[in-house]
Amino acid sequence: MNSQTETYSRGSLARQTGVNAETIRYYEKIGLLPAPPRSAGGHRIYDQTHLQRLSFIRRCRELGFTLDDIRGLLGLVDAGNYTCAQIRDRTLVHLEDVRAKLADLDRMQSVLQSMVAECQGGLVPDCPIIEALFGAVNP
Repeated sequence: MNSQTETYSRGSLARQTGVNAETIRYYEKIGLLPAPPRSAGGHRIYDQTHLQRLSFIRRCRELGFTLDDIRGLLGLVDAGNYTCAQIRDRTLVHLEDVRAKLADLDRMQSVLQSMVAECQGGLVPDCPIIEALFGAVNP
């Protein structure tokens, strides 16, 4: 059987792509993954197109793209008239978001390191970490 005619059950598609079967159902529900045809017995029959699209979605999610970002990318692909520049521009926007999150994480790490450095870890209830957390609120 060649790969263009190979079909998959939802469970098989989940195993092939590493995407949970319930997540596949959700992606169908929200329109990221087209509903597959059904067998005479009512079972979904996924094909290579579903496998490729689901792999694309999984990879995008691994890279932190939101479902709306993915919907936008797939919309361009589905329309068939996208340019590499359009995809690059969307990816650059996402890259800037990732950089901002990394900067936030660096700041959080620095604050937490300072808080931990102030704490001796003793057996008394006076804890500088708790004091710092309560003191963070500016009335």
